[in-house]
Amino acid sequence: PDTTARCAAAEVGEIWVNAPSVAQGSWQRPDESEHTFRAHLKDSGRGPFLRTGDLGFMQDGELFVTGRIKDLIIIRGVNHYPQDIEATVERSHEHLRPGLGATFTVEIAGRERLVVVAEVERGRHRSKESFEPIFEAIRRNVSAEHELAVDAIALIKAGSIPKTSSGKIQRHAARNDFLSESLQTVALWQSWDKRPTAVVKPP
Repeated sequence: PDTTARCAAAEVGEIWVNAPSVAQGSWQRPDESEHTFRAHLKDSGRGPFLRTGDLGFMQDGELFVTGRIKDLIIIRGVNHYPQDIEATVERSHEHLRPGLGATFTVEIAGRERLVVVAEVERGRHRSKESFEPIFEAIRRNVSAEHELAVDAIALIKAGSIPKTSSGKIQRHAARNDFLSESLQTVALWQSWDKRPTAVVKPP
């Protein structure tokens, strides 16, 4: 999207839309409207297009959606889709609730750190030691499948991950709650202290 150039076939880029049904802009937000609703292609000047914020690619005349720009995880210059990492996480241990996790990055000490938030089944664990196999399994599987080191894992109460009214996971809300320490955390592991620590809170 920064180049405003059209992508080649099978090349991932931002999805732009041009149709009679596209709105004119955002109410009383001229700068936002100019950027979002009036994009033009660099090479041909064709437009205006609506910038959707979605990522995707064209192949054999069909559009494939790959994710959202704002959710994209970039570590050491490499793009990773959070849903791919989340799928790996939920398969890591039987006591993690499927489809109820979020991954994102936070900047700590000048470096992007990968954080995993995941709901854990109710009533399964009561001590720090009982959570260690889950922490270990998540770190091992994410490293093996994505070549990424997990820097923090927050295991949270069942039913507490931020979601939209339609049931979609709110990764940015989870990130904000992690930074403000307002997640309903039952166990936390993080690597950026003097040594890795695990903290368990009462259920």
